Amino acid sequence: MAKVYYDKDANLGVIKKKTVAIIGYGAQGRAQALNLRDSGIKVIIAELKNTLNYKLAVQEGFKPTTAVEAAKCADIIHMLAQDHVQAIIYQQIKPYLKKDAAISFSHGFNIHFKQIIPSKSIDIFMVAPKGPGTLVRDMYLEKKGVPCLIAVYQDATKQAKKIALAFAKAIGGTRAGVIETTFKEETETDLFGEQAVLCGGATELVKAGFDTLTNAGYQPEIAYFECLHELKLIVDLMYKHGIQKMRYVISDTAEYGDYTRGKRIIDSKTRLEMKKILKEIQSGSFAKEWIEENKAGRKKFLAARKKAEGEKIEKVGAKLRKMMPWIK
Repeated sequence: MAKVYYDKDANLGVIKKKTVAIIGYGAQGRAQALNLRDSGIKVIIAELKNTLNYKLAVQEGFKPTTAVEAAKCADIIHMLAQDHVQAIIYQQIKPYLKKDAAISFSHGFNIHFKQIIPSKSIDIFMVAPKGPGTLVRDMYLEKKGVPCLIAVYQDATKQAKKIALAFAKAIGGTRAGVIETTFKEETETDLFGEQAVLCGGATELVKAGFDTLTNAGYQPEIAYFECLHELKLIVDLMYKHGIQKMRYVISDTAEYGDYTRGKRIIDSKTRLEMKKILKEIQSGSFAKEWIEENKAGRKKFLAARKKAEGEKIEKVGAKLRKMMPWIK
């Protein structure tokens, strides 16, 4: 079992006198910046001028600047911009980094796949909350926390792990528990989860179910409820109680169908395909494909997004969600 670190294992004093630059004021950037500031840490925000995120940072008491200007002042540069722009930002700030600076991440993609090759003289570490930014902020305000992962890729100062734990404490992570990992493990498991289960797997399963019912003549509204809408009920139960207690809550009919039919959907062929996807991630071929897609102007990505936006399930869902004011 992994060792779990809590408040008593982290010393906030390690970073109390340091300045943290948050690169990107999106959901995670906002939450982590506000939590750090409320923990008594000096925070600088780097964000593109006149964007919604820039204006939000101003409203919340920050004075956003450029990544270069932030890097000149910061002891820790925390990269929370999108994966595909982090390497560009690093090249911009590289000449201005302090001698004993640290660069930190909440996802290891650019370090693990060597899109960013940092100087050997700086610390490289990760603090990755295992929840969305809104939850990271809400739990902090409730004197609770969201579990975090930490990892050290480069320990130039021999203090990187202590700094990572202090950072995790400052955003509330050690209240819930912090688990140590590596950049490799975090990156590969994160990509696999997204592609095979959470995003790629789940959305294709939902659409396949919807298509099967509608193609068989059932009303699309009924198919939407059964294959998409009610998925939240099941996921919420698993999230709170685990798989088996979810099965205890649902009907015995549903539970029996789970045991006897689930493996016909997720069969040996599906599991083999999952292994192939994992190998593509581990070998770096997926990373190479995604990096090249961005360099080429994202044509395939944008075409896929446009096609998905026009699918029948989206049109049906948009209509039905208007009947559900509680969603808003």
